[in-house]
Amino acid sequence: MGTPELPMPDGLVLRPFRGVRFAVEDPAKVTSPPYDLISDADVDALLDSHPNNVVRLILPRSPRGDSSVKPPAPHRQQEPNQTPSTAPHRPSADGEPTTTQQQASVPPTPSDAGLETRYAKARDTLRAWLDTGVLVPDDVPALYVYEQSGPNVLQRGLIGDVGLADPGQRIILPHEDVMPGPITDRLALMSTTQANLEPIFLLYNGDNGTATRLVDEVASERRPLVSAHTEDGLTHRLWAITDVSEINAINADLHDRQALIADGHHRYATYRVLQRQEHATHRSAQPEQPLTTTTRPEPPDIPQTPPPLHTATSEARPDATSEAPSSSSDVEPAAQPPHPAIPSESQTSSPSGNIDLDGKPSIPDIPQASQVSGTDGVAGKAGSVPSGGGRSTPEPVVGPWDFGLALLVDSTAYPPNLQAIHRVIPGLPLAEAVAKARGAWRVHDFDDLAQGLAALEEAQEPAFLLGGEGGTHLLTNPDPVQLARAMPPDHSERWNSLNTSVLTEFVLPKVWGMRDDEQAVRIVHHDTDAAVRLAIRTGGTAVLLKPLAVDDVLAVAAGGERVPRKSTSFGPKPRTGLVLRTFAID
Repeated sequence: MGTPELPMPDGLVLRPFRGVRFAVEDPAKVTSPPYDLISDADVDALLDSHPNNVVRLILPRSPRGDSSVKPPAPHRQQEPNQTPSTAPHRPSADGEPTTTQQQASVPPTPSDAGLETRYAKARDTLRAWLDTGVLVPDDVPALYVYEQSGPNVLQRGLIGDVGLADPGQRIILPHEDVMPGPITDRLALMSTTQANLEPIFLLYNGDNGTATRLVDEVASERRPLVSAHTEDGLTHRLWAITDVSEINAINADLHDRQALIADGHHRYATYRVLQRQEHATHRSAQPEQPLTTTTRPEPPDIPQTPPPLHTATSEARPDATSEAPSSSSDVEPAAQPPHPAIPSESQTSSPSGNIDLDGKPSIPDIPQASQVSGTDGVAGKAGSVPSGGGRSTPEPVVGPWDFGLALLVDSTAYPPNLQAIHRVIPGLPLAEAVAKARGAWRVHDFDDLAQGLAALEEAQEPAFLLGGEGGTHLLTNPDPVQLARAMPPDHSERWNSLNTSVLTEFVLPKVWGMRDDEQAVRIVHHDTDAAVRLAIRTGGTAVLLKPLAVDDVLAVAAGGERVPRKSTSFGPKPRTGLVLRTFAID
């Protein structure tokens, strides 16, 4: 279970960090949806709203005029002319990419000039914004209470550094398969910028415990740091919890609980790959230690936080855009010295993200491995003394890469909204898809989309609504013999009953003779009209699904299984850009 060289928490841990926030008059204008919900057209709209929108960091573009390279994030919301270019895979038994997949999930090589320039551009933009005051670190580490509210929406949770746990520990449960392409993309961005620029979304059963009660108290009685009203009608507010006793109480409540990854499977997998990568770099830089017998220091209640790198501004922030240049060329002056919190191009391999005055990587004073959880237990005991004498492997130090930025929400207090993710298959004409389906499914024909959607809502699962040029067609009542033959016997009955499982294992490969991969199948979140329009534009077929049941997703995850990729869309998703995390400032 896990990698013994890596420090692992012995429970669910949410560590405070020094958040980095935009110093602008209207914070909403510099935020964005999560990166995988942003199309190229959305990027233009976000940059039109503010030249320093966070999309410049999470989806950096190639230099102007270079359209030869697209970001390798093929599971993003698809535009009609975008062609994904990665192959699917199943995770290993412990939920991590296999050795071959790990080799594929590495930053772009120097020969890939377009990608290298893009990630360097994000790093340089981040550094410039820190230097000019567009972004400002908070003075002290905090856990951040985050609230999203609007018509029929209220969600509150905590943003912090979650301790990275091996899936085998059953502390943080994934529920969805991942693909290597998005991991490659996010790994290149995180390792180059040495930052987590947007949080993943975790759910847990809080039973109205201490953490939940404190979240509600803070949101009801204290003044927020940030309040932003976005174009989707939601209001986003942020508070900082800096009191050590409150942070200790939160972690004591969380310690024995489990969290489910609601959104951000690829980013969590990337956190884990980056963790292994940074520890490998750190180990290779350390001399072999002679055998010594030492006593572990008694850890504090909360892991120690690295000291501030420089003096930050006060909580009240004026709009910095009047002093900071707004154009792409202006915010990245070549003669400007690097910001101490962001590595330069030649320094991105530093395991700590910190640089000495002579330009050499330095290892900061950071907690020992036993302090990851704020208790005295670390799974794996990587630094224990071997029984046969000789030399010992040094116990791994804990670095900022042993944590990842996350929003943690109590699903009992704030039940999530689970929506469907639809598929579009370019190049498979609707008439051909329907004709092939008739041999295994009962097909119901409808003149318009509204009638078809109403019938889909009432149909017993598994059921799919096919749309495109020439109407809509509902598939129900699959042939039980063909279905049973197609579904994998090594999966549970519940997994085999999911509509996305039936689509992946039966409809796509057996009925239509194709694989569910990112080259052949595009993804459209929630919007049935958009899926049908994309199918018509590409001469293909839209496959519209009902959302999975939350109980089914939880049961599959609890059983150690993963639903097929892009099966769930939990919401509301956290807004990107309200608070960022850099490893050096962390």
